[in-house]
Amino acid sequence: WEDDSVSIFLDTFCDRRNCYYFATNILGTQSDGRIVENGLTTDKTWDGIWKSVGQRAEYGWTAEVAIDLGSLKFKPGDEKTWGFNVGRSIPRLFEYSFWTGPLESPYKVSQFGELKGLSLQEAEKKYQFIPHVISKAEEGMETEAEVGLDARYAFSQAVSSNLTLNPDFATVEADQEQINLTRFELNLPEKRNFFLEGSEIYQQRISLFYSRRIGDIVGGLKVYGKSEGFEFSGLSAQTRKDEVRGEESANFMVFRFKGDIMKSSTLGFLVANKLVDGKNTGTVGLDTSLYFTNTFKFTGQLAASYGHFSRDNIAFFLRPSYDSATFHIHLRYTHLGKYFGDNANAVGFIRDDNRHELDSAVEKTFWMKKGGLERMAYDSNYNIYWGMDGTLRSWQIDQGLEVDLKNKFSFGVDYTAEYKLYEKEFWNNETEFSLGYNTREWQSARLSYGFGRNFDLDFRLVEGGFNYKITPDLSLEYDLTRLIFDPDPENESTWLHVLRATHYFNKDLFLKLFYQINSSIDKKNIQVLFVYRFQPPFGLIQLAYQKGTARFGEKGAQGHTLFLKIALML
Repeated sequence: WEDDSVSIFLDTFCDRRNCYYFATNILGTQSDGRIVENGLTTDKTWDGIWKSVGQRAEYGWTAEVAIDLGSLKFKPGDEKTWGFNVGRSIPRLFEYSFWTGPLESPYKVSQFGELKGLSLQEAEKKYQFIPHVISKAEEGMETEAEVGLDARYAFSQAVSSNLTLNPDFATVEADQEQINLTRFELNLPEKRNFFLEGSEIYQQRISLFYSRRIGDIVGGLKVYGKSEGFEFSGLSAQTRKDEVRGEESANFMVFRFKGDIMKSSTLGFLVANKLVDGKNTGTVGLDTSLYFTNTFKFTGQLAASYGHFSRDNIAFFLRPSYDSATFHIHLRYTHLGKYFGDNANAVGFIRDDNRHELDSAVEKTFWMKKGGLERMAYDSNYNIYWGMDGTLRSWQIDQGLEVDLKNKFSFGVDYTAEYKLYEKEFWNNETEFSLGYNTREWQSARLSYGFGRNFDLDFRLVEGGFNYKITPDLSLEYDLTRLIFDPDPENESTWLHVLRATHYFNKDLFLKLFYQINSSIDKKNIQVLFVYRFQPPFGLIQLAYQKGTARFGEKGAQGHTLFLKIALML
């Protein structure tokens, strides 16, 4: 979406809610994934098997794409119908053109066209084995070697399973350090492949399953299936014992079911459980997404947690909303029982419980097309919540305005005012001004300056960064954050530097660099990864170097370390 690119969308069950997408540009660069719940969620981690090539011509450019249908879920047979769309993205012009357009959004599956009369055969190959060997040599430590296995088996074209034993999590990119001005836990993105693929089916507003609760695992099993009218997924993983953190080996199990109701609407069920020493802790709940029109929908959820606390453990939310191409409005009411999160956070992510919460938002985009102005976007959000005893615990007002100019510059201003009650009353505020250049495309630069008061401390926050392609094959990303507290009794003022560089010798031979610094905890972390994919996407050789890798918010004690991994697809 950040290049002049073309995309193909395939709704293989013609359910008007979910589809696969395949996007490519003039270089043949590939991006693929799944769109879920009529555009509510996008899963960029799904990997299909396909080929693409681009070519410049006198009249513009062309792209040719060949997709292996064996990697897709669908029902075989004759005279089948798929939802279908093709589109072109030109971000420098804010333009998205579609065969069935104009659309309310690029991801509105319910507005796609149809491919009719398809004759579809089931894929012949039902299994795939990907064994790997990984060796580790760390400074001051004995050299280690491990053997692992990833296996995939398709029971049918619509139902498949994945098995992993001793998966390689060691060479996964470390979590990027972030500034947290709240007193709540941050929700960190999942980066481990086993948990990534298919994870969009577990995403909910009240997050009953959060895969980051699962540590290093011995092995795991996933099953996913989809048929006309319903979809299901199951996951089981066994963690290793962590003596350093005092965490016992645990078994995690998750099951998800979603069924179609009405047109383009769903009713779902999810249960997630953690078993340690014969004790179960977890969550269970129902959720629904009801589309009354292409622009008006209602979402809701009802859940309970179980474990140590057996009372005040119910949660639910109700949220009607209206979404068009240029306007959004919603109103949400949420109830989180006093002890709901105490149980739920064994498997889910509940930032805070013991609250009755009201949330409302309005967003509006204005297309100016006059003078030097191109687009103006305004957003406003109001949130307030009380404890179960009726005590006002928080209110927060957010206001934002962003303006895009035709000369590729953009600027914005954001203001936040909030009240928080903890050990005493706090009155926080932040004003932020931002400036960007070419931010609608990948090659871009951005800078912002914010100031305000946070829990009785005055602060200044400077953030900036740029993405730049040094050569056609070498790209660079840099992010800077400078936070200054005044006074600073706990020495929390910090510098954050994050650098990423990628050099592609060709699409299957590349080198990646990740480097970050967090000065407040004296964290310096570097990771270098060299990859040769001789059997793309899974058969490969990896050589990795790391130093200072550690969990988010912690200083790493890791010395110079080398990893060598070889994986083969059978």
